[in-house]
Amino acid sequence: MNIRLFKPSLGEAELQAIQGAFDRSWVGLGDKVREFEKEWSKFVGCKSSLGLNSATAALQIAVQAFGFTPGKKIMVPSITFAATAFAPIYNDLEPVFVDVDEDTVSMSLEDMERKYTKDVLAIIPVHYAGHPAQMEQILSFAKAKNLKVIEDCAHTAGANYHGKTLGTWGDIGCYSFEEKKCMTTGDGGMMCSDDEELLNYIKPARWLGINKDGWMRYTSDMNAEKANAYHWHYEISLLGYKYNMNDLAASIGLAQLKKLPAMNQRRSAIIRSYMDGIKNLNRIKPLLPFEPEQYVYQMFGVRFQERDKLILFLKSKGIASGVHYFPLYKHPYFRQWENDCPVAEKIWTSFVTLPLHVDLSDEEIQYILEALAEADKMI
Repeated sequence: MNIRLFKPSLGEAELQAIQGAFDRSWVGLGDKVREFEKEWSKFVGCKSSLGLNSATAALQIAVQAFGFTPGKKIMVPSITFAATAFAPIYNDLEPVFVDVDEDTVSMSLEDMERKYTKDVLAIIPVHYAGHPAQMEQILSFAKAKNLKVIEDCAHTAGANYHGKTLGTWGDIGCYSFEEKKCMTTGDGGMMCSDDEELLNYIKPARWLGINKDGWMRYTSDMNAEKANAYHWHYEISLLGYKYNMNDLAASIGLAQLKKLPAMNQRRSAIIRSYMDGIKNLNRIKPLLPFEPEQYVYQMFGVRFQERDKLILFLKSKGIASGVHYFPLYKHPYFRQWENDCPVAEKIWTSFVTLPLHVDLSDEEIQYILEALAEADKMI
């Protein structure tokens, strides 16, 4: 077999949606982006959403929205993707790497309290692999210290945590629609908030700081302002970027969003099969306390002390695997912010990510489980 680690699930519905954008001859930032934003807001239960070309862009603009004083600090978990820590750096702020909880790989509340200083202005908790960070405690701490909270939801989409959708707990939630995620637009992202005024203020940042994008100018020209020769006029009021989502991506996103509940159910079923299949193994254990009937996971993994041997063994069987992630401060660029994170140092060396995608067949799952059982005995 040749089993992929991640794979988007795309089909005729997405092709037809793209064809619609072609037929309209509008493939840039347009009405489909606005439709997708509205549908996403309904899906997660927030007041306002903003479509972007990536979750990286969403995180950067989310930090920018608050106008933090340069040189201040934002807390981020030590085990996460680079985009989480880049968000403060892009805004002339410093990341403070916080150690992680040994079981959930989410930000350690104890280490967060230890590393807090008055220069810290915000927290970016990450729902690692889709498992919820401890949002009640994080928000309680943030409120006591007057900190903003930006949720990194790149690994989850639609999970309910204690009565609220992940991404709606903090001031702003940021999602990823990159090809490996729970749903995809090819590349893409979304930020959402119940603070509509905040998102309206920052909205021009995704389109070079321009207060009227091309679709707005087109519709104003064709409709209400026919008598006004200045439909083309716009103003630049803040530092902006070329971060907008386009109608091609939004068209795919609308089709994917309709499928997302079913795709999430399939991922949960696969994880349950994994969990049941490895429960009697001696040395290979689940990476997280997975609760697939409760939460939405983009990744599944195990812990095994002979990690590299397991990766090579799986490769010999045609099974792709990975490691998500090692502590960010071990990368050359991030070493200048290296921080004491003993738990992260201890646990990452055992991480192995296993295949998880909607199109993974029951036969392939069984094949992977048989390979894991063999590895558990012989490596």
